[in-house]
Amino acid sequence: MQFAHAPEQRFGRRALSFLSAAGMVAASVITVGHFFAANFPESIFSGSVCDINAFFNCDSSAYSSIAQIAGIPLGYFGVMVGGLVALGALFPSAALERTNKSIALLNVIGVITLFLVSVFVLGSLCLYCTGYYLFSILSLVVYRGYGSPGARAAFLRPSVLHLAAFGVVTGAGAWGMRLYHEARKDAQTGVAMKAVSEYYSLPQVPTPSLVSPFWTVRSAERFEDAPIQVIDYADPLCPDCRFLAEQLKELEQEFAGKMNVAFQFFPLEASCNHVVPKDLHPGACEMSWILAHDPALFPALLDTVWANFQAAKRDPDWRLQLARRHGVEAALTDPATQALVGRIIDTGTEYERTSERFPQGIRSTPTMILNNRMVIGTMPHGQLRAIFRALLEEREGGAKFMEDWVKTGS
Repeated sequence: MQFAHAPEQRFGRRALSFLSAAGMVAASVITVGHFFAANFPESIFSGSVCDINAFFNCDSSAYSSIAQIAGIPLGYFGVMVGGLVALGALFPSAALERTNKSIALLNVIGVITLFLVSVFVLGSLCLYCTGYYLFSILSLVVYRGYGSPGARAAFLRPSVLHLAAFGVVTGAGAWGMRLYHEARKDAQTGVAMKAVSEYYSLPQVPTPSLVSPFWTVRSAERFEDAPIQVIDYADPLCPDCRFLAEQLKELEQEFAGKMNVAFQFFPLEASCNHVVPKDLHPGACEMSWILAHDPALFPALLDTVWANFQAAKRDPDWRLQLARRHGVEAALTDPATQALVGRIIDTGTEYERTSERFPQGIRSTPTMILNNRMVIGTMPHGQLRAIFRALLEEREGGAKFMEDWVKTGS
């Protein structure tokens, strides 16, 4: 193949190509690691933490349906594409260049699609994934810039032999990745047992001086009479809080009549939260006031917010219209409503600090006071379910949880 550029230009472009490949591989490896850390943490203390704000949130992506294909994290395919680009930069050939150009074009089409789904469907953007997107675009730009005259046509003329070899290697690796995914899933039985032990190792903390009167699950009139008592410090515009709410809704079916769950308002917005003055979720204060104005409407309003989460967190007009439809627009200016939410928020000061970065114990959402032990963040369903089963056994007796787990756990 006769190149149209001088040797030093070709070297520079191949160096850029290798740089883009290294960036793609690095971003993909981090993304794969985050996927497994988020979905299969080995400890209740080591879950994924990637929540800059409601929009820049890698956890939302890791928990979503687009994070994997048949158990294979999408980041794996990024590693393979990046590896092929690096191979082409180190060992250039006309056939490999044509193949890489075709794959680079398809890769960027996939990247754009994922970006649009993330932003407009999930309503969030993973910074790790964004790194891969940017390096993928750089790779395509570099490929477009070098080669023979008429090289644009090469984007549609891959080498069948190289493409087939790439497909076989990628497929074999994908099968191995799927087996690893299944192994991590199966290992959650043991991890769930470990989670129970770790839960009981947490120090006991007091019930807040004011338990929110806004409950999402009520099994007993007195909060402390339920075997499973959850005080959920939550922000109505927090995606991880929504994820926990979905888990609790599912667990409510299994533990019917055994759970009380209080929604302890803790909007992460400085205009009403002086305990942790973060501005992670603009509009969270007014959303909290709307939800709290009429206790009778609270469950239905919260369900509406979760069901229309992207509109709720993005659109002030949507929040205003929700308030008007349900006759609670006065909440936005009502001192009594705002004072009640403020008193609930202030209970976050009653706990000893859990991080050197923050002066108060409650410093992020979601945070659960679960039967007088503090659990920060989310965890996989199996781990939370195991802890609930242990709490129920502790209160009610019957079959020993640890002895029964292997036989009946899932």
